[in-house]
Parts: sequence; C-alpha cells; structure tokens
Amino acid sequence: MKKSTVKFISVIITFALALVFVVRFGTPSLLQSYVRFGIGDCRSIPVFCMVPVSCASITEAGWGSSFDPMPYFSENLAASVPRGFTVVEEILSRPFYKKHKRMDKGNVVYLLRKDKGFFPGLFPQLKASGVSDDYEFIRRVMNAKIAGIRNLTDTFFVIMKGVFIPDLGNQANVKMCAVELEGMKGFINYNLGDKDNLFDCNFIGRDGSFYKVYIKDREKRLGLAEVEAVVASLRSKN
Repeated sequence: MKKSTVKFISVIITFALALVFVVRFGTPSLLQSYVRFGIGDCRSIPVFCMVPVSCASITEAGWGSSFDPMPYFSENLAASVPRGFTVVEEILSRPFYKKHKRMDKGNVVYLLRKDKGFFPGLFPQLKASGVSDDYEFIRRVMNAKIAGIRNLTDTFFVIMKGVFIPDLGNQANVKMCAVELEGMKGFINYNLGDKDNLFDCNFIGRDGSFYKVYIKDREKRLGLAEVEAVVASLRSKN
C-alpha cells in the first residue's frame, strides 16, 4: 500500500478514535494530550505550534531579471511557471502518486485546483462550527495549534494541519504567511533551506476556486516574489 494512502487511512482512523475518545472523556487537556501522544507534539511537528503572520504582498517585484516564466495550460487551469521546472497537475486519486513518483527529485511545481465549495462539501458537518466556505476552512487549518484545542472541531483542524502541509524540510525553519494579492487571499508556508527552497501555497482565487501550489526548488532559484507571481497568475479554465 502506498505511503500517501496509508497516511490518509491513518488520519481517518485517528479522527474516528478521537471522536470515540471525546464522547467519553472529552476535555481540552485530554484532547491536547491525545494529539501530542497519538500524533505528535510541537517538537516532532513544529507547525502544530505555529500560526501565520500577516505578510505584505511583494508581487510588485514580480519575476527576477534572471527568470523567464513560461505558460502552463490544462483543461482545468492556466498559470505562469518558472522555466526549467517540471509541472505536475495533481488529481486527488491514487494513480497520481505512483505515476509521478519519479519526478520527485528535480525542480517541480505541483498544481491543484478545486471548484468553489470543495471543502464545505467534503466536510458538511463543519458548517455548524461556522465553516461555510473554502477560505474559512483553510484559515482554520493554518491557524490550528495544539494549545488552542478546546473541542473535537479544534482537534480535527490540528490533525488536518499535519496532513495539509506537505514536506517543507526542517519544520523548525518554516515561516507561515497570510497573504492577499491581486484579488486572491490565502497562505504561503515556506522554508528557504540550505539545500533547497520549499513552498506550500493555499489560495482562494478570484472566482472562488481553491488552488494549492507546492514548489520544490532544488537549485534555490526562487524567492517569495517569484512564488507570489506564480500564485497571482493562476486562472480557472472552467
């Protein structure tokens, strides 16, 4: 069984066990302890204690003079991406991970787009907790932290945070930013590491679509200005 599938199943099992646990014993301190001992604490998963800070948009800088963006088009979306990067459009299905595993070693831009209302449709039970649109869902995910757990919903969002944020290297060096740019709003999590630069971008587009951009920059060619330029270029083709 593939690692991604095992991880997804583990999350579902963990959430189900948390539900049973909270029904019987659910206090904030016990829920926090459950996450720490069952999933990880702030030492093993530092983002569990991090929240985004407001970051000024730097898209005015755009592409650096040494970069030549190229257009990318599919049936689902359009974007401008840095030349020399492999572009992989994610489809949330099992064959994707196996098919494109070989592309994991170089400079890669992973793109994902989902129609407006994707997360409320996926988790309709969260509407009772005030999660009625996609931005509120990702905002709650990115702002979730162990110390803020008070109930089952808080526990769910902490668990989702661990799943939602992909590999960003040493999480102790990760920065989390809340960004608004050119009619879009969302979050950029990044690590400008010693060996590579890693970026995880989660944004709501101008038409309400959800976009996720994950960039592995093995040559450390990109900075925040270039990554924001990629995000700002995203368009739905539907």
